[in-house]
Amino acid sequence: MQLQFWAIGKNNEPYVKTGVEEFTGRINKYFRVEWNIIPVPKNAGMLSEMDLRKKEGETILQWLNKDDYLVALDEKGKQLSSEKLAGFIQARANESIKKLVFLVGGAFGLDAAVLKRANYTWSLSELTFPHQLVRLILAEQVYRACTILKNEKYHHK
Repeated sequence: MQLQFWAIGKNNEPYVKTGVEEFTGRINKYFRVEWNIIPVPKNAGMLSEMDLRKKEGETILQWLNKDDYLVALDEKGKQLSSEKLAGFIQARANESIKKLVFLVGGAFGLDAAVLKRANYTWSLSELTFPHQLVRLILAEQVYRACTILKNEKYHHK
């Protein structure tokens, strides 16, 4: 199974880049993983929040393949413990999912059409995080889940 992390916005800021690269490299020991930064649409500043979400959503839906398993990160999603995230990832692997896509939306969230297409909607926390930090938290938590699956010592209880 391949893992893909998609995020709408700019490339990682230097204060996040090192951590994201570190955890992405670690995940590669367990699953093939790749990042895709989806650029904000041109003229984004001229669009309403709803129009911007819609335009971003159209791009996302074009990028997705029919068989991709989409996990949308959204504040209204279900929260998972690290152990449950590990189980979730293992279940997708057991289902022979070829590509598991974790999607971080833009500044105003995800369009309803993307949320409808999502196979699962996940909330990292009830807290609000900057999008750049969400990328780092996502990479770290997926790495943690991988170590849980292999019963390695990174995760302590």
